[in-house]
Amino acid sequence: MSRAEIVVDLAAIRRNVRALRERTGVAMMTVVKADGYGHGMLASARAAREAGSEWLGVATIDEALALRAGGDSGRLLCWLTVPADDLAPVLAADVDVTAYTVEGLERVAAAAVRAGRGATGRPARVQLKVDTGLSRGGATAAQWPEVVARARAGERDGTWRITGIWSHFSTSEIPEDPANAEQEAAFEEALAVAAAAGLQPEVRHLANSAAALLRPSSRYDLVRCGLASYGLDPAPGRHDLALVPAMTVRADLALVKQIDAGASVSYGHTWTATAPTTLGLVPIGYAEGISRHAAAGGGDGGAEVLVGKRRRPIRGAICMDQFVVDLDGDTPPEGDEVLLWGPGTRGEPTAEDWARVCDTISYEIVTRVGGRLTRRYVDGVADQHAHDDRHDDRHDAPGERKR
Repeated sequence: MSRAEIVVDLAAIRRNVRALRERTGVAMMTVVKADGYGHGMLASARAAREAGSEWLGVATIDEALALRAGGDSGRLLCWLTVPADDLAPVLAADVDVTAYTVEGLERVAAAAVRAGRGATGRPARVQLKVDTGLSRGGATAAQWPEVVARARAGERDGTWRITGIWSHFSTSEIPEDPANAEQEAAFEEALAVAAAAGLQPEVRHLANSAAALLRPSSRYDLVRCGLASYGLDPAPGRHDLALVPAMTVRADLALVKQIDAGASVSYGHTWTATAPTTLGLVPIGYAEGISRHAAAGGGDGGAEVLVGKRRRPIRGAICMDQFVVDLDGDTPPEGDEVLLWGPGTRGEPTAEDWARVCDTISYEIVTRVGGRLTRRYVDGVADQHAHDDRHDDRHDAPGERKR
């Protein structure tokens, strides 16, 4: 077992995906972008497929091609490209690509020729994204009629098949926000324009994790679940579906030392002991993605970790390679386990706890962690801290090890 590592419970991912599929009753796209939200893209993708996920979703073409190279051959959507990207390899790999504009469709047409798709082979698979109010990627309402007209022309000449039409909510974790109904109405209007142009997509999809749980009317043919698939709640307190966090971040305690009252801790001396105490040194820091905001200015009120069955507060500034916790006079052995966050079943903090302290969202907590941490896979919550060889790094997929 490594001195500091990310432990990922694949059984938890499978359980979450199954639960989401059962709750929503439609096809599932498990989003595995950003290295599976920090959980490892290839292993997370396999777990999702094993749980019945019909689709996978990624942002970039590199992610899509890595999944294909890793052996995944199922339906796969890629949605974030730039003009310099060569789309030919992903089209040749039978990946669905997303277009926002007529210019984007023209780039797909040119790439289809290079990939041997279209007139010289099977049509490319293309999905269209419409902007319904997020004002991010996607065609505006003004652009949409021209986009769907060009898309239909490409279908008629055999260049591509329009396999999907989709959009993305801005505030689905707040179900009472009127923006949700407005976006759903805008999506309906876009679908009507596409249908009038003759498009009949295989899937229409709008719902992300929060909408999949909170807004049944937005489920259409497919829901896209990223965060919830990894057991992190996109809308805490808003639903009754039990999700199981799949990630635990742990380290070995590097040092235990006593300090006197008046001793100050870490860079800037932002915390000073008011009484004699003991400190523990945890050998990871912001180089591993541990936010400096977790120290709450170095004083009281920062994040906590679990050491010796007790929550211990971070004291002083978080450094590049290490941070310090207050052991309150206790002297656990050096090498004892430190749990930064996990599912909470052993009393440890969760990623959501860290997000609240850092004034951010759990997405950021889990996706930024890495650096020199290794990643270890287990299969079942009870096995997360087992030390036997059945759960060693041989479970890592090629390219999955954090560096």
